[in-house]
Amino acid sequence: MSAIPPKELSSAPLFDHLDELRKRIIISVIFLAVGMAVAFQYRVQLIEFFKEPLTHSVLYQADKVKLVALQLTEQLMLSLNMSFWAGLALALPFILWQVWAFIAPGLYVHERRWALPFILGAGVAFLGGALFGYKMVLPTMIPFLADFMGGTVEGYFSIGSYLGMVTTFLISFGLAFEMPILAVILTRIGIVNHTMLRGGWRIALVVIMIAAAVITPTPDPMNMLLVAAPLYVLYELSVILSRVFRVVPTEETETPAPLSF
Repeated sequence: MSAIPPKELSSAPLFDHLDELRKRIIISVIFLAVGMAVAFQYRVQLIEFFKEPLTHSVLYQADKVKLVALQLTEQLMLSLNMSFWAGLALALPFILWQVWAFIAPGLYVHERRWALPFILGAGVAFLGGALFGYKMVLPTMIPFLADFMGGTVEGYFSIGSYLGMVTTFLISFGLAFEMPILAVILTRIGIVNHTMLRGGWRIALVVIMIAAAVITPTPDPMNMLLVAAPLYVLYELSVILSRVFRVVPTEETETPAPLSF
């Protein structure tokens, strides 16, 4: 992302930028509300989808573990919570488009061409991370935690607490897979560069291994490596993208487009 030249920045009053920001936020909230309304119609299917890693396990079929509602309002709050996150996922491409529309006037012409790749890349990366956690990690992690005492204790878990943990877990994976997109943005605004990222690979590897150990609290090292390996691959991809999208010297850049909304 390129900085807006002072001359052009001064020509646009601050209130114009704030008004544009307010408009983009309102449009994004409308998209989110529509997404929530659609998701609410499928709340039962969504809850069953998130319950699947546990309900398809041997423990659940053997009645060793059950999900129950412990409070009168728990089912209502759970439905609203699921609708919010599913609605956000549906509205995410449109919200990202509003983000891009707000920052695009301050970019160079050749940088604006990356609007579609930015939106698609961020959306696909988040979805890929969430699906990876859902398909590859949860089926092993949840049964391990649910029967940690080896059948000594029968588990009756709050469905709200269970789905809250699963949702947080999948969102964390989705955000982790945004690492390459974040690297590109930070590189374009000059906070990091590929040399810095390459030099810090040892620290990144240690942090990734610690994060993988926390995310997958199982004694099997293969499960930890199953999480750590793709995260480190994403880090290496971030280094490559940082080099590709590095900021070129000022004299090599083209004239920025006029700032207009």
